[in-house]
Amino acid sequence: MIPTEILRKVRRIQILTSAMVQDVFAGQYHSAFKGLGMEFEEVREYTPGDDVRAIDWNVTARVGRPFVKRFREERELTVVLLVDISPSQEFGARQQLKSELVAELGATLAFSAITNNDKVAALLFTDRVERFVPAGKGARHVLRVIRELLYHQPQGRGTNIDDALQQLTRVLTRRAVVFLISDFQAPDFSRSLRIARHRHDLIPVLVRDERESRLPPVRYVELFDAEAGAQLLVDTSSRAFRERFGRLSDQRQAALLGGFRRLGLDMITVETGASFVPALVKFFRRRGAMR
Repeated sequence: MIPTEILRKVRRIQILTSAMVQDVFAGQYHSAFKGLGMEFEEVREYTPGDDVRAIDWNVTARVGRPFVKRFREERELTVVLLVDISPSQEFGARQQLKSELVAELGATLAFSAITNNDKVAALLFTDRVERFVPAGKGARHVLRVIRELLYHQPQGRGTNIDDALQQLTRVLTRRAVVFLISDFQAPDFSRSLRIARHRHDLIPVLVRDERESRLPPVRYVELFDAEAGAQLLVDTSSRAFRERFGRLSDQRQAALLGGFRRLGLDMITVETGASFVPALVKFFRRRGAMR
């Protein structure tokens, strides 16, 4: 049985994100994604005013007069939340864990999808695929996804994005909108990323916490790697150490962003203790403008 505390969190997230979708994201999700998928409908004879780029040259050559292809917009999309639930998500130094931020963000994306009559699926992973929730519609289905994000107890210790992307390409036969939500503390996954990027509309979402890139000067701090199970005692009063720590973090993020950009992927960055709304609104508007 799901604990009462988890059910209260689910209800709070439902109220918060449902209102947010109606007040903030109304129409923006639709403008960002709808119409990206087009299905072939028919070939008909060319009439004046038709776009010449739609001419079907094979049929035209065979029949001897111009014909054009007609397409119709796919009315229903599948939105997949591909979510990293590894132990590093249980970190948070600004009164919010990364896992809690992920649950609220995932709920917002899911409610935006079902408001536009789209399906929502979820694949939760660590160093293995932990749970797959098949695509479905409706508020009850979204609540199930939120419960899994909050309640599922991961068995794995590490993060294997490569395996998760491979599993995704196996279970999804049709093109989908995929939000890959992670802190990306994982071994190289570039090959699987390239394959998934060609099959789906893939959107990386980087989840960060300020203390993962900037340490406060508070003397000795014990750092613990939840995935490796390793501990390290560091002296944060050393300015040189703090600056080196910050540089390494900045370099890692720059390399991650550069890798995504080379593949034509548009990354969203969200941070614990801060609203993810501006980042999401900016992304939706940018996507809408590109269309």
